[in-house]
Amino acid sequence: MTEGANTDFAFKILLLGDSSVGKTCFLKRYTDNTFQDAYLSTIGFDFKFKFVTLDNGKTVKVQLWDTAGQERFRTIAKSYYKGAHGIILIYDVTNRKTYDNIKKWLNQIRDEASNRISIILVANKIDCEDTRQVTKEEGEALAKASNLPIFEASAKDSINVNESFQFLIEKINENVSNIITQNVTKLNNNKKQNR
Repeated sequence: MTEGANTDFAFKILLLGDSSVGKTCFLKRYTDNTFQDAYLSTIGFDFKFKFVTLDNGKTVKVQLWDTAGQERFRTIAKSYYKGAHGIILIYDVTNRKTYDNIKKWLNQIRDEASNRISIILVANKIDCEDTRQVTKEEGEALAKASNLPIFEASAKDSINVNESFQFLIEKINENVSNIITQNVTKLNNNKKQNR
């Protein structure tokens, strides 16, 4: 699919989480199918897009925003919530603090984002089993308590990267389709009442 191709929708997805959880690697694996061990920390944000074909045959343009995880950039990130359809919230299984901070990120999301936004949780760097600090069971417990789907993933080994994006994009499409259906129903009901 090339730039300028006909698309049914454009979806905006944010990648959020603490610094060094692997957001940039996760995004590059999805968009370019590449991986580098070392990246400089994202300053502010980085932006990419990708055309995705959904299960129903629709094509969507997905805007992907890689945000900085450092505390000093959190206020900048707040402005990018506007118009977002989905969030991939990432923690690093080898760094317990990034897992502990997920609740702070969820509080910020609930304060700043639409209540219709779709969110998934990603436990990244599962390829580093020997230095793992957060168990799969702990991740699943957090996901259950937060009512979120979770994917254990590795950008390095390309485990559950495409699957997590595809799941979220399908969920966003479902939400957008439901909103459109509700609005059409309301419009038709209003027309009937005005008659």
